[in-house]
Amino acid sequence: MLNDPRSHGLWEKTAPPPPATGPLAGDVSADVVVVGGGYTGLSSALHLAEAGTRVVLLEANEIGFGGAGRNVGLINAGMWVMPDDLPGVLGPVHGERLLEVLGNAPKLVMALIEKHSIACELERDGTLHCAVGPEGLKEIEERVRQWGKRGAPVTVLDAGETARRVGSSAYAGALLDMRAGTLQPLAYARGLAHAAAKAGVLIHTGSSVIAAEKNAGRWIVRTAGGSVGADWIIVATDAYSTGPWEQVRNEQVHLPYFNFATVPLGDNLRKSILPGREGVWDTKEILSSFRMDQAGRLVFGSVGALRNTGLTVHKSWARRSLKQLFPQLGDIAFESEWYGKIGMTDNALPRFHRFAPNVVGFSGYNGRGIAPGTVFGKILSDHVLGQVSEADLPLPLTDPREASFRALKEMWYEAGAQAAHFVGARV
Repeated sequence: MLNDPRSHGLWEKTAPPPPATGPLAGDVSADVVVVGGGYTGLSSALHLAEAGTRVVLLEANEIGFGGAGRNVGLINAGMWVMPDDLPGVLGPVHGERLLEVLGNAPKLVMALIEKHSIACELERDGTLHCAVGPEGLKEIEERVRQWGKRGAPVTVLDAGETARRVGSSAYAGALLDMRAGTLQPLAYARGLAHAAAKAGVLIHTGSSVIAAEKNAGRWIVRTAGGSVGADWIIVATDAYSTGPWEQVRNEQVHLPYFNFATVPLGDNLRKSILPGREGVWDTKEILSSFRMDQAGRLVFGSVGALRNTGLTVHKSWARRSLKQLFPQLGDIAFESEWYGKIGMTDNALPRFHRFAPNVVGFSGYNGRGIAPGTVFGKILSDHVLGQVSEADLPLPLTDPREASFRALKEMWYEAGAQAAHFVGARV
């Protein structure tokens, strides 16, 4: 996108085209204006339109431009935070409510894909959170215990079964979560956009919001080319926020994350590496993730930015790491490379904000955008429709607050990942 081959990489090469859209031109009226063309914005717009609401969606760039089009493609249940910790952070009501919502979120994603026949390479065979060493094994065992008492279909696999499923003997075990799966993330976003447009949503790309003001009891949302008058505004811009709601970006620390995609593997390699097509990530502090796309490309990623010296350092690390994990690969070629930004909040949990009367949004997905973004989009639509009160939302109301030492932390994350990968995976 925007003539940058490292913005969306493999996903842009293999995703079906988005619906035909263009910039807003002139003044229009709606019931709700949705700002942001990622999972949250598209899900809220789709659900509102299906309920008979007039919706205009404004996207500054293209559908799926932000994290929605750049991520690994894991449909995860829950967040990074341990399940038992959520009630302590959010209180017993919101904590358990959020766990229930996020635990069931992958189910909504898969239901929408089926309902709207979205071609996005959906795989329903679960994910594997792989344990690195004894400490990693303790971590996943505790996570399974905490999810298990809530009835979640999660199990601990021993080292042998993990090796069989992954194709590598590098791990002490794995957490298998059968709620989860994988998909082509940009294809999913574009599929939601097609479904929303079919339901009646007017989608305008290349339409950055430059101002929002109240006039005669309604909100007027302005772009360079026109305006939308509406009763409600849903802010769904998250880590890539600019303009009137830049405070959403400023309360998050950007963590860069890259991916490399190999050329398609041969049949024998596909039978030995992720034969069940589960998505994988590990328990390292600077984690790695990998999964297979439907054409047999191995997508492998970690923390870091593919720019300046980082491009050479991270690519060399990725080659070394793949050789250690999968010696059978040999000197495999990379077909695509790309990176994006994960928005991290100070407690690794998302936020609900009311920016003004009838101006609301969820944000701060901490690298778990697909399922949470989709379900929070639906919840926002239910809230606007009067079906879910603010008191019944899965997150408490909070005010945006700029992250402390944000710029320094972002420089540290990028430099630290580069330093770790410069020495990492060396035999």
